[in-house]
Amino acid sequence: MASAYSALLLVFFFWISETVSSQQSQTPSIELGSSLSTNFPPTSWHSPSGRFAFGFFRQGSGFIVGIWLASKPDATITWTINQENPHVTSNATLELTKKGELVLRRHRNNAADEEELIAKDLKGSASYAQMLDSGNFVLYNERSEAIWESFNFPTDTILGGQNLNAGSELLSSASAIDLTTRRFHLKMQVDGNLVLYPADSPDLPPDSYWSSRTDGHPGIHLNLTWTGDLLLVNKTLQTFQTVLFSGSESNSTSIIYRATLGSDGVFRLYSHNFSGAAEYNISLMWYRPQEQCAVKGSCGFNSYCSTIIDGQPDCLCLPGTAYVDPNRRFQGCERNYNEGSCKDTNEMASLYKITDMEQIKWDDNPYFTLSMSEESCRKSCLEDCNCAGALYESGFCNKQKYPVRYARRIGQDQYQNQLPKVFIKMALESSNHSSAIGMVRTSKKAVVQILVMSLAFITWCLVALSISGFFIYKSRVVKGRMQMESGNFGMARELTLRAFSYRELKKATRGFKEELGKGSSGAVYKGTLYKGKKAIAVKRLEKINTPTSVKVDVYSYGVVLLEIVFCRRNMEINVSKPEEILLSKWAYELLVERELERLDLGEDVDRQKLEKMVMIGIWCIQDEPDLRPSMKNVVMMLEGITDVSVPPRPTAASA
Repeated sequence: MASAYSALLLVFFFWISETVSSQQSQTPSIELGSSLSTNFPPTSWHSPSGRFAFGFFRQGSGFIVGIWLASKPDATITWTINQENPHVTSNATLELTKKGELVLRRHRNNAADEEELIAKDLKGSASYAQMLDSGNFVLYNERSEAIWESFNFPTDTILGGQNLNAGSELLSSASAIDLTTRRFHLKMQVDGNLVLYPADSPDLPPDSYWSSRTDGHPGIHLNLTWTGDLLLVNKTLQTFQTVLFSGSESNSTSIIYRATLGSDGVFRLYSHNFSGAAEYNISLMWYRPQEQCAVKGSCGFNSYCSTIIDGQPDCLCLPGTAYVDPNRRFQGCERNYNEGSCKDTNEMASLYKITDMEQIKWDDNPYFTLSMSEESCRKSCLEDCNCAGALYESGFCNKQKYPVRYARRIGQDQYQNQLPKVFIKMALESSNHSSAIGMVRTSKKAVVQILVMSLAFITWCLVALSISGFFIYKSRVVKGRMQMESGNFGMARELTLRAFSYRELKKATRGFKEELGKGSSGAVYKGTLYKGKKAIAVKRLEKINTPTSVKVDVYSYGVVLLEIVFCRRNMEINVSKPEEILLSKWAYELLVERELERLDLGEDVDRQKLEKMVMIGIWCIQDEPDLRPSMKNVVMMLEGITDVSVPPRPTAASA
């Protein structure tokens, strides 16, 4: 039977390709440069029969960009461009541009237009587009090959002839009006399992509320046939499992099948039977799950799904909790009492009580499970600080922490044996538990006291820091004066550069009296600082001209180049060895000893380029200006035009 049905399915897919090809030849094309507008006709492009339309669908004061069944009695949206933001204002255009791109433009007053590319990752440029009677909007290249189609990017619906591929999903909307917020999704998992989950869950087995139970068979995808069958087929188009067999043996162009994940989390299959060109009757053929309260996430945390009201679940709060938003009860509940203290479990009985609930259960994983009696289960939850409630089922106590998820009311007919019980822990309301009710009041006083004490402590700390800072500053000033008088500054001060005025230097050398020698740019004179306790040498520049300034620039460039290569400043005090204090000296030693790998710059560094950079930097910091290269030569060396030889030792490196 399965092989016969698979053969029939192969014939069916062949018939589909023929039908699509026929549709393409009979469907009017949308040429490049065609556009739609929210302000004037046309606002949409229709399929040949007029049953489907693509474009701007009016909703309230704005529009939704998507595809919809345009026939009466009600327009049904089957696809939107972007579930995160499908809405546009009344000032937008949709264009198939001359470049072959489908672009949505949101026009802003006094601002630049916002453009959104709808058809992304195209395999080439589009030459034309078509809105098919299948509900599929397709872009074609110049060879009439489909390069993009809406069927490959379903939102909350698949239509007859459409697949939900492995790894894809349908995302529900919040309501028929709000298409942005999603609460549930139908996932065609890569392991072959078709599963319904709440959208905000981690998609683990405890979060599932319906599945096809076909995991372990990768490559399977969901197909809604033209005849209304929901099939799980493999890569060779063989049917692996029939989710629904509609019983229809022939395709009818007067029937359109639609499978939609509703905003309530239920996956439904509908048939739209067209009695004419513009009207249809809608029928519900199949849906899962069959009970609304079986949809996990229908009611939020700490609430349970109960009696259905107007087709919607009624979400009620568990004892000891209150609605987060009474106007939106599905958002769940939160505790209406203070958590209290967990220091002594013997005191828990005086603070809390256990409330029994019949015909209630939840499907969340417990943090504690053990076989025990009902009374022992009650006592265990009461004395456990972490326990929000316990589900007692089949002789096992299953304790649950806050928040409680996936709770619902169950019927007597769902259990052949004894119904499970739920024990909920809540605060006492008697006068003996004034602390439980008055805990919030006392806690407010405690909060005020804590705030006052905290402010007093912070103020005291600030005063203490201010006084300490003042004394530290004074002590450093005194220490500095003593060092000035003694001339002993330690290594840190010895290595710190200080600027002297011309008057100070003239006084230190006694008017540049004792000459020690001459250099290329001036004479060097002997001098003393700090009352003659510190001998110094002062070089008096005599020939300052433009070439010298250029050589100074080269020297500065060399220093910066070495700092970049070595990732440190030219002078560092906090080093492991004294020879590493001055960068020019250390760099030269590493270069001549061929130990640049000690820098540990990683395996990706080109050692030859690193050595060349260091040599260029050392050439630039030569003490004799005439030995330094020009900036033009530096650039040529960096670009590899001029070879770089090993530089001589700089005077600073030999000091």
